[in-house]
Amino acid sequence: MDQVVDLSSLPPGTRAKVVDIVAGAGLRARLLQMGLTPGTELEIVDRHGGVIVIRFRGTVLGISKGIAKKIFVSPL
Repeated sequence: MDQVVDLSSLPPGTRAKVVDIVAGAGLRARLLQMGLTPGTELEIVDRHGGVIVIRFRGTVLGISKGIAKKIFVSPL
C-alpha cells in the first residue's frame, strides 16, 4: 500500500498525488472547485513560513500550513 501523509509534511521539490481532502464542506468544495481533486498530481514548489506553495494543473497556489494538514497525498 502507498504511503499517505498530509501535504504539510513534504519538503519542496516533492511530487505527490492527492488521495483525500478531510476538511469542512466549504473548504473542501473550494479546493475541489480549484481543481485539487483526488488523483491530481502536484508538486511542492516552496515553503515560506506558514505558507506552502504548490503547483498543479498549470496553477501555482499558496496555501496555509493549516489547510495543507487537511490534504492527504501519496508521494510519487
